[in-house]
Amino acid sequence: MVMACASVSSSSMAAAATTMLPRVAAGGFRCSALPHLPTRRVPTNSISLDSKGFNESRRFSSLQMKASSTDEASVDAGELLADLKEKWDAVENKSTVLLYGGGAIVAVWLSSIVVGAVNSVPLLPKVLELVGLGYTGWFVYRYLLFKSSRKELAEDIESLKKKIAGTE
Repeated sequence: MVMACASVSSSSMAAAATTMLPRVAAGGFRCSALPHLPTRRVPTNSISLDSKGFNESRRFSSLQMKASSTDEASVDAGELLADLKEKWDAVENKSTVLLYGGGAIVAVWLSSIVVGAVNSVPLLPKVLELVGLGYTGWFVYRYLLFKSSRKELAEDIESLKKKIAGTE
């Protein structure tokens, strides 16, 4: 039997807060502001494996896709390998490419170690998140908010592209 509890004094916040807390009445009944919901029990013998498998297969049948080969979407592995071999043969200084590739892999590995170490220091990740949020806000205000500053940002990006490409 569920009994609803109500507060007599509604003028104070404390009285209003006490109506939300569960209380035990004198008769041993538990009163709360929320009604008691009955538990729902499903008999285990009513579900058979055949009907369960059928329902799952019917449910996932809409997610199944049929593979089809078209000339536009298919990628030939032999053609891809031949193209890569042709580009590798066109490279003059193979040792430099291998050195840069190995250096990039080592740099990614070291940076993951550094990030893991910084992440384990208490409060430092949250401080860095705040710094990043502040910088993002400044960048939006400085470069993205006004039309003239967006134009200036586009010009800066174009000049940087020319410097990197070596056309300037």
